[in-house]
Amino acid sequence: MSKFWSPIVSRLTPYTPGEQPKIANLVKLNTNENPYGPSPRAIEAIAREVADSLRLYPNPDAEPLKQAIARRHAADGITVREVFAGNGSDEVLAHAFHALLQHGKPILFPDITYSFYPTYSGLYQVEYRAVPLADDFSIRADDYLGHGDAIGGIIFPNPNAPTGCLLPLAEVERIVQGNPQRVVVVDEAYIDFGGASAIPLVQRYPNLLVVQTLSKSRSLAGMRVGFAVGHADLIDALERVKNSFNSYPLDRPAIAGATAAIEDEEYFRKTCDMVIASREKLVVSLKQLGFDVLPSAANFVFARHPQHDAAKLAAALRGDGIIVRHFGSARISQFLRITIGTDEACGTLVQALRRHLS
Repeated sequence: MSKFWSPIVSRLTPYTPGEQPKIANLVKLNTNENPYGPSPRAIEAIAREVADSLRLYPNPDAEPLKQAIARRHAADGITVREVFAGNGSDEVLAHAFHALLQHGKPILFPDITYSFYPTYSGLYQVEYRAVPLADDFSIRADDYLGHGDAIGGIIFPNPNAPTGCLLPLAEVERIVQGNPQRVVVVDEAYIDFGGASAIPLVQRYPNLLVVQTLSKSRSLAGMRVGFAVGHADLIDALERVKNSFNSYPLDRPAIAGATAAIEDEEYFRKTCDMVIASREKLVVSLKQLGFDVLPSAANFVFARHPQHDAAKLAAALRGDGIIVRHFGSARISQFLRITIGTDEACGTLVQALRRHLS
């Protein structure tokens, strides 16, 4: 602590990102990165931007990217006015907290969820109430209904993180429909691995903001690109905050690469299908080893073994050069979150687990 700090700094609890260890021949299954590289078209587009044009500022509105996103969702009635782009979905979420969830009333989100939500609540001084998940770790829509003017908004991931559990679209709609006076933010970082997006609901509900990222299903975690889709009034609020913070959040290579990645639907579908297939194989293998595995619609699984301590298993795997994520929170302290890697990486994990369990 320093005397030069603003008072709020000492009250913040920063988010802790997944470890990025520098270990040779590492099997890295801890940060939900895609095991397959970006679209070749995206790489080509990025390479074209590494030129003399870098001396010029990028398009401040990331217009080519917004247009590509709007075209992809044109069947849902989405136009460019209903799309916002930012420096990763984390920045988009931060702007949503700042622009849409500061109403002097507590917001609601699950008690087991993306741990950046409490961090943003502290940064923007937004009171929150953590809503317990059900015993099966699912989100119950009823828990988010009937609060009226007592709350300032709702945010939740779908699929949830770190559980991977999916809330059906009809239940998402119940939450949005049941809170017409409050913004509902649906954080869809993992939706492409097995769920139905809420974007088709945007035209019916002016209080709905859907946030997605290109880090997971489009393999651009290193580029930091995210976006939101919502009613033009909500997007205007995000733009006003963005342009009061950083007018150029996306650089030229990021805009070009992200646009190409959105447009390469065939590659996107192929790699998502590969991840889903590997996930289903891994789930079968883990269950054969005696693990309880939560139903996952994400590019990771959440699993526990009734006879083995999760922290000890994570440490043992680390000794083998295999990194998975372990959380110390009380309700989930016996779970491991395992990113879906290639079939080869998942096979290495299963072999190591078989040794340690025996």
